Amino acid sequence: MTIQFTALPTENVRALQRGGPDAYGRTPEHKISDGDGVPCRHCLKNVAAGDGYLVLAYRPFPELQPYAETGPVFLHADECERATETEGLPEILGSFDYIVRGYGNDDRIVYGSGGVIPTDEIAARAETLFGRDDIAYVHVRSARNNCYQCRIERA
Repeated sequence: MTIQFTALPTENVRALQRGGPDAYGRTPEHKISDGDGVPCRHCLKNVAAGDGYLVLAYRPFPELQPYAETGPVFLHADECERATETEGLPEILGSFDYIVRGYGNDDRIVYGSGGVIPTDEIAARAETLFGRDDIAYVHVRSARNNCYQCRIERA
């Protein structure tokens, strides 16, 4: 099986970069990167030192429901190109490990699918999860803060 890591949709990101409201109806906060730990969820690269970035609330689910987690994410303040969907690990996944968790077609967590996985084992874990009929897609989230990083889909 082949998987692909996917970034946030460009149409959503452009609206936020142009000052549109985040998941809580607030204007994204503008910051300047120190170059350390500022992963853009659109290009899936780290924001370079001195570059502007946005901090905002994002909900990577189509509608409100009990499992629709909302949390902080970073985006380049200026337009950046969306990361190409690929089976290779995105640049932003530079920590030792991440939460990898499966979701069903109903956008709810599939219990028993989540775990803290070493970074170099994320792709293999996603392929294992996709062997299950009840997994529609997978999230990669920070193991320390549960922040959404990216989505993994079947290719």
